Formats: sequence, C-alpha cells, structure tokens
Amino acid sequence: MRTPGPLPVLLLLLAGIPAARPTPPTCYSRMRALSQEITRDFQLLQVSEPSEPCVRYLPRLYLDIHNYCVLDKLRDFVASPPCWKVAQVDSLKDKARKLYTIMNSFCRRDLVFLLDDCNALEYPIPVTTVLPDRQR
Repeated sequence: MRTPGPLPVLLLLLAGIPAARPTPPTCYSRMRALSQEITRDFQLLQVSEPSEPCVRYLPRLYLDIHNYCVLDKLRDFVASPPCWKVAQVDSLKDKARKLYTIMNSFCRRDLVFLLDDCNALEYPIPVTTVLPDRQR
C-alpha cells in the first residue's frame, strides 16, 4: 500500500480549513470596550488606594457611552488635579483622554446618545438579574 505524498496531504489541509480572519474592531466596539475598561480600572483604583487624598477627590467615573453627559464627564476627569503619588491615576487619565478623542473626532458619526442624564454617571448602574417567568 502506498502512502500519499506531502502535496495531497497539504492540499487537503488547506482546502479543509478556511482562513479565519478576525474582524477589526468597529468604532462602537472600541468605544464600548474602552469605557468599560476605564470604569473597571477606576473602581479598582478606589478599592486599592481609598485613603490617598488625590484618589478620594477624583470625579466619579461610571461611563455610559450612550449618555450625552459622558463627554463632559471625561473632560472633567482629565482636567482634575494631578496625582503624583499614584501612577494608576495618570494611566486612567490617559485612557479617558483617548476615549474622549475617539468619541469626539474619529467616531463622532457612530455615536447615538439615548440619555441626557448627568446624574446617572455619578453612581454605578446596579446589576440586576431578571428571572424568567414560570410557565405552567
């Protein structure tokens, strides 16, 4: 019995496995991911450095890219006084500046604001679990 050569095996492998190319992130997905990352990092910063005065007096940062007030919130956060003792604050401000730039220039046409409630950005949105109705 003859074993197949390397060429037929290679052709079978190439024909059987389609080339999977990940899709590049859209403006919306990039804004959403970055806003979630900033919110998470801000919450971690408040837990890890709660007694540091410059962390305590930072503007609250719970971002919702569908809220029109998010642009003002990002601008206020970036303009807050520097925090020399905590390096994470500078990193967080850089991310906030990047998100503001993305939202205000590159992805401006992709934005759809559903809310105009600045108070909603002061406190985190509670996570609720909705249980399905029992059907009889």
